[in-house]
Amino acid sequence: MSASRISLTRLTDKKCVPCNLKELRPMNEDSAQTLMPQVPEWNLVNDAGIWKLRRSWTVKTFSKGLNFFRIVAGLAESEGHHPDLHLVGWNNVIIEIWTHAIGGLTENDFILAAKIDKLDVVDLLRRKPCD
Repeated sequence: MSASRISLTRLTDKKCVPCNLKELRPMNEDSAQTLMPQVPEWNLVNDAGIWKLRRSWTVKTFSKGLNFFRIVAGLAESEGHHPDLHLVGWNNVIIEIWTHAIGGLTENDFILAAKIDKLDVVDLLRRKPCD
């Protein structure tokens, strides 16, 4: 989806669209940068030529990390868009989001990131979220 087709509606007010739409194309870096201000806690990363969103949190315990994943999984299921979830060590949660079906970022990824940011997970975190 090109930057010109991305509306200015708040991402959290949108719903992810099916990833099998023929017109769905990966964003270029410039298009992705236009949406980054709406997900300021996330990092835009180029992973071997694939643009992704990445964010990390430190949770209080291993079990709290699994609870964190359950909460994110519920959101992902409701949106029909699924991030990669990593529990590194015993308390470091990392989420990577990109549209696997097209090998890059779409507006769906930003919608999901913005909605993840709104989840009530503060009681699971060891301290303030970090990048």
